[in-house]
Amino acid sequence: MFYGAMVWDPWLIVAQIVCLQCLYYLGLGTFMALLVGTRVPRLTLLYLFDFAILTPRTTTGWCAIASFILAAIAGAGFMLYVIERAKKCLDFAATLYIIHLFICIIYGGWPASVTWWVVNIVGLAIMSLLGEYLCIRRELQDIPVRIRAITRDNGIASKASEPPGEWDDSSSLWDV
Repeated sequence: MFYGAMVWDPWLIVAQIVCLQCLYYLGLGTFMALLVGTRVPRLTLLYLFDFAILTPRTTTGWCAIASFILAAIAGAGFMLYVIERAKKCLDFAATLYIIHLFICIIYGGWPASVTWWVVNIVGLAIMSLLGEYLCIRRELQDIPVRIRAITRDNGIASKASEPPGEWDDSSSLWDV
């Protein structure tokens, strides 16, 4: 993707939102299975979408909180590959968490727990800031530019004699 003038492509934006949302829930489900699934007899959607699960009063609650934070960190990594632009990370992270809020409202009602709000706001901050940091690091990387050197082949300068991908640094372009 070229980073010049932005083209309005709503299908790309919707596809990125859906992809990021699915990857987030895949990561959240994986962390829930690893951290919470070992403590409960049956892991259900309740642990993903019910606000009452996120409580600091139990070990299972702390494991669920850790799962949400780890999913936010993984989400930042997903944004590096799905979104690719630092200036879009906050928008996509906020969209992800707003959609998560709506799903939680549909599933279990309005989140009345302060812990739920704190965990999700911290998750939003982690995902957007870490995603921006990772995307900025990628955007600021040097673009490798290699010029294949001209080699002498029986006194005749030729570029075509070299196989692609091999570079001869012993002679320069100006040695002809």
